[in-house]
Amino acid sequence: MNQTISPEVVSSHVTVRDGTKIGFSLYGAKENTARVVLVHSLAMDRHFWGPVIERLVPRAAVLAIDARGHGASDKPAGPYTVQLFAQDVYDVLCATDFRHVLIAGASMGGCVALQFAATCEDAIAAGLIDTTAWYGETAPQDWNARAEKAETVGLAPLVEFQTTRWFSEAFRAQHRDVVQRCVDTFLANDVAAFAATGRMLGSFDGRALMRDVKVPTCVIVGEEDYAATPAMARALHAGIAGSTYTEIPQARHLTPLETPDIVARELHTLLDRAGCAR
Repeated sequence: MNQTISPEVVSSHVTVRDGTKIGFSLYGAKENTARVVLVHSLAMDRHFWGPVIERLVPRAAVLAIDARGHGASDKPAGPYTVQLFAQDVYDVLCATDFRHVLIAGASMGGCVALQFAATCEDAIAAGLIDTTAWYGETAPQDWNARAEKAETVGLAPLVEFQTTRWFSEAFRAQHRDVVQRCVDTFLANDVAAFAATGRMLGSFDGRALMRDVKVPTCVIVGEEDYAATPAMARALHAGIAGSTYTEIPQARHLTPLETPDIVARELHTLLDRAGCAR
C-alpha cells in the first residue's frame, strides 16, 4: 500500500454488461505492449498492489481493478461467482482497449485469475498468488460461518483473525503502518458484499480449470500461509502444465505486501516467458 508510485496514473470506472460500475487505475501508458492486470484479495482494493506496481513500471503498463463489491466499484446484491468476477475483468479490458495481458491475482484475485486464464484468450500469462483452485470439502460451511458472523456483529470482531492470517509476526511488528492500512481498508467494506464474496469463495471449485490453463503461469505462496496453504498451491502447480512454484520462507497470506520484491520478480519472469521485451 505504498503511495509513492510516480508513473502516469488514470483512474476511472467501466460499466460492465449487467450495469455494475467497476473502478480501476491504469499506471503507465496502455500502448505499452507489456500489460499486467491485477486483482486484489478479499476485502482489499486496487491500492493493495502499490508496492508491486512500483516494481513493474515502467517496463509494463498495469491495470489494477476494484473487484465488484469492493473499493470504488459498485456493491450489488449477491450471490457472486468467480465467473462473474472474471467476466468483469474482461469487460474492463474490452472497454479500455487493454488486451493481451498477464493477469495476476492474490487470494480471491488468484481464483479470478485462474478462471480468466483458463477461459479467456486475452490472457498471455497468469500469476496465481496466495490462492487455490478449491478450499476443500468444508469450505461452503466454513465461509458461510464467517459471512454470518460479519452479518451479525460486523467486521471489527474479525480484525484480529484477519491480521494474524495476513502477515507474519515479524512483519506485523516492523510494518505497523502497512498493517493499519489493511485494517482500515478491511473495515471500510460493505458487510453484505463481504459476505457475498466469502460465500462465493466457499462455493468455488476451479480444479477442472487447471488443465485448461495453457499460458505461462507462476504459483506463489508464503511458507506460513494457513489461509491458502502451500499444499493448495502445490496442487495448483501440479495441475497446471509448465507452471513454476515459489514458496516464500516465513511469509504468510498477503505476499504482495510482505514480500513485493519476490512477487514482482516472478511477474517479470512471466513477462519474459510471454515474450514481452525488457
